[in-house]
Amino acid sequence: MAIVVPTTLLARQHYRNFVERFESFPIRIAQLSRMVPVKEATATKVEMKDGRVDIVIGTHALIAKDVGFQDLGLLIIDEEQHFGVSHKERLKQLKADVHVLTLTATPIPRTLQLALSGIREMSLIATPPVDRLAVRTFVMPFDPVVIREAILRERFRGGQTFFVCPRLADIAVVEDQLHELIPEVKIGIAHGRLSPTELENIISQFYDGAFDVLLSTNIVESGLDLPSVNTMIIYRADMFGLAQLYQLRGRVGRSKTRAYAYLTLPPKKTLTKTATRRLEVMQTLDTLGAGFSLASHDLDIRGAGNLLGDEQTGHIREVGIELYQQMLEEAVAEARGIEGEILADDEWSPQISTGVPVLIPDYYVVDLSVRMGLYRRLAGLSDQSEIDGFGAELIDRFGPIPDEAENLIKTVSLKNLCKKAGVEKMDAGPKGAVVAFRNSDFANPGGLVQFLTAQKGTAKLRPDHKLVFMRRWDRPQDRFEGVRYLIGELVKIATA
Repeated sequence: MAIVVPTTLLARQHYRNFVERFESFPIRIAQLSRMVPVKEATATKVEMKDGRVDIVIGTHALIAKDVGFQDLGLLIIDEEQHFGVSHKERLKQLKADVHVLTLTATPIPRTLQLALSGIREMSLIATPPVDRLAVRTFVMPFDPVVIREAILRERFRGGQTFFVCPRLADIAVVEDQLHELIPEVKIGIAHGRLSPTELENIISQFYDGAFDVLLSTNIVESGLDLPSVNTMIIYRADMFGLAQLYQLRGRVGRSKTRAYAYLTLPPKKTLTKTATRRLEVMQTLDTLGAGFSLASHDLDIRGAGNLLGDEQTGHIREVGIELYQQMLEEAVAEARGIEGEILADDEWSPQISTGVPVLIPDYYVVDLSVRMGLYRRLAGLSDQSEIDGFGAELIDRFGPIPDEAENLIKTVSLKNLCKKAGVEKMDAGPKGAVVAFRNSDFANPGGLVQFLTAQKGTAKLRPDHKLVFMRRWDRPQDRFEGVRYLIGELVKIATA
């Protein structure tokens, strides 16, 4: 069995826990990271290839080309959000047909989408340990008085504090501020540029209570378990990502003691829209086990990424979530060999592209769960009166409909017309539209020929059985009206 983790500190922690828990069993456990001396690491690699190591715990060192396994049966990737797609593919290539278990509190959008679409199996652990209390979270400008009070209060109740900076260059500045502000506390410093021995010593001393405050970069983000640390101060929280903030906050509150997290911002600095939204989500999702909800917000903010490539975000907004989900469902069904079951004659869905944004904007419907519910409802509407009623409901609940949502409603209406006309795919742009019929077949070929003749050279049928309709539609409104006319005519011909 191999356990891969993103940092040396987490590898060290897991190694110690495994050694302690399996000390009564005849199981050989080894560690592989930059903290392990070269001689010991070389011996471990030889033992792994010979099958003398039962469990190996390591960092990216396990992905090295000179690492091999005699009989790898289970691969566990902890803190999966820290590994890139290329890293995870390399891990899978360690051995064919290996069981892979990925663990994370905040899956990246691409991984979450893989799970939601059924490509991967997913299990949720939603129950916290007994007597565990949620971390109180505060988003505020950096205030020296509040910082001093928070650190001293933690010290007086016998606890310790994490003080996290986004950049190595910030550490010296913050260290001087803390020495001036709270001269009575002991401060330890940890970051990735320390040698393995120095880092090991600092963390061990902090474990043993030699320091009141550990000033560090986000090297402490991944999985560290220190029950005595129950105050977290994050310097320049606007420079961290959403998952990073959630993971950092998860380093405190790991006992029965109430923990506090202070997300500080530079005074009088205007934040970007995305940074503001991240911090709002952090302050809102302060309950236990909120990682899945937070990852859903992350998916909504950044998009699902490329499920077959390296991009870990983006792409949903290019086609609209309703069409994206439909395309993904069809692709998964086809890959599993059950296309016929999923896409029955009355269940297929036309693909429509008009080159304009089709979505419900987050500024219009702020709550993510409500927005996703509206998408699901809209995808199931098939009658024009129901679609009109849906639009009226949006106006009643959320106010005037923005252009993107109006385009989405019109697209759903077009989709239903396309289904009646037997149109499987329709691409419209400023110069016209291209229509592909389902199974390259149309219900009334004779009527279609008459329609094309009446268009006087502005419409034609290509050799690949696709209909080309040439028009000038510079404005989205003109495009929707023109496409609606075209599909309406095809419906009349098909049903004649």
